[in-house]
Amino acid sequence: MNNFNELLIENKLKKSIQFANFKTPTPIQYKSIPISLEGKDILGTAQTGTGKTLAFTIPMINKLIKDKQAMALIVCPTRELATQVMQTVLKLNVREIGIGNALLIGGESMQKQLRKLNNRARIIVGTPGRINDHLKRKSLNLSKVSYLVLDETDRMLDMGFTPQIELILKFIPKEHQTLLFSATLPDNILKISQKYLNNPERVSVGSLSTPISKIKQETFEVNQDKKYHELINQLVERSGSILVFVKTKHSADKIVKRLKYDGHLADAIHGNLRQSKRDRVISGFRNGKSRILIATDVAARGLDIPLIQHVINYDLPQVPEDYIHRIGRTGRAGKEGSALTFLTTNDRSMWNSINRLINPNFKSSNNSQKRKFKENKKDKKHFESKRKFKGGKKIKLKGKKSSFKRDEKRKVAFKGKGRIFGYTNNPKFFNKKTDNTNEDLNKKKFSFKKNKKFKNRKRPKHFSFNRFKKKR
Repeated sequence: MNNFNELLIENKLKKSIQFANFKTPTPIQYKSIPISLEGKDILGTAQTGTGKTLAFTIPMINKLIKDKQAMALIVCPTRELATQVMQTVLKLNVREIGIGNALLIGGESMQKQLRKLNNRARIIVGTPGRINDHLKRKSLNLSKVSYLVLDETDRMLDMGFTPQIELILKFIPKEHQTLLFSATLPDNILKISQKYLNNPERVSVGSLSTPISKIKQETFEVNQDKKYHELINQLVERSGSILVFVKTKHSADKIVKRLKYDGHLADAIHGNLRQSKRDRVISGFRNGKSRILIATDVAARGLDIPLIQHVINYDLPQVPEDYIHRIGRTGRAGKEGSALTFLTTNDRSMWNSINRLINPNFKSSNNSQKRKFKENKKDKKHFESKRKFKGGKKIKLKGKKSSFKRDEKRKVAFKGKGRIFGYTNNPKFFNKKTDNTNEDLNKKKFSFKKNKKFKNRKRPKHFSFNRFKKKR
């Protein structure tokens, strides 16, 4: 299949594909679209940025055009990805097709979503949390869903959406077509596919753990306190839009504040922002109003902005797989991109895990571990050695602390024939007799003389105080 006109789809859909300027299908598209048009289940895996969204959107709309009573449900892990999928749907769902749709995501007005659902929405795109909210309200009816898409399923499972996905699947009829797409294929994905997919066709494009070949990857070793200064240098040297990944929401806001103070056009996106604010930030970055976007891993997947030329990993991700999705924000749709990663001394273990994921033949150097082992061995020999003090006994020290008390060590160390063999290099103290005045002072007992003035004084049984009244 060299172009979309060769597909056995409705003419209305072919015109909308041409109008949306989709010309040449990507590998995941020409492999999966013919299979899904036959009504078969698909277990698809492909690298991020390869066009998976269009791979399940074209068969979905074609099926809804043929069956006027059918519905389709697309479940996404994040709001950004759901919004992006809906934008692709709207490009194909032109006025001539006119299928009702609803975007069900958190952070948006519930009343607006209810109006969309009441207007006979047949294409539902949403996140697991908000879809379950509508199911509890009984405002969403999934009894006619015949086309189900689980997009970025590995991400949904990592975010803990497994119970919510299973609850959604209980409301869907048994006879339906399921398309499961994922960037990676861990064991939990295979278990779900065996449980909910009916003899799925396996569609795989490229390596699951290898980043896109057109992305230039670089590393830069830097101290933790000099990270920000090096970030400024990289921002000045590089041209075009830059996406910077950090670990926490607090650090994202902090870096943006410093960048704005230094005169850079920057903005932040993380989980604490409202959906309206998120949309403004992404649209501003997409339109070029802000050149730099500081993001947490909430934007690591599904963020499709063709203008992103550089990705900088200011902090390493918590999970090695997220590194692939982070740098996959650049070099999309066959374009070139670059990815720079800052490495500190504390990042060595995670960086080795990332390298093992990308390259299974990777072997980390154990020189540092051998060096530490030798140092520990030397320290052990050093502390187990016997020390001899002049005029004293042999003391065997175990570990860093001796088993003797301080006073006992002092007595042994200063024991001698009328001389002091202490820890001093002052010549005044040599050949000098010991002074025992301190010992005499410690032995001397001090007693307070009792005042015998009131010794035999007896207090009367009845007594009273004289009160002095103020004269008025």
